[in-house]
Amino acid sequence: MGIGGCVLLAALGAVLAFAVDWEPSGVNLHMVGWILLVAGLLGLLVNATVLRRRRHGGRVGPDEVVEERRYYE
Repeated sequence: MGIGGCVLLAALGAVLAFAVDWEPSGVNLHMVGWILLVAGLLGLLVNATVLRRRRHGGRVGPDEVVEERRYYE
């Protein structure tokens, strides 16, 4: 699930947790909303850490020496 899916899940959870006053029998919509909100925020956190690792994974720092080797046949 990408960033958009996580934001959508968190937004749906916030709407269910804070804005819905309808209470069907057998389902606590407020608790379902809190669960979706937490799941969306955790997904955003995991997604952000994975994207940060991918973004900074191949870069060379300013103090690192890079050696170039050429092979000729």
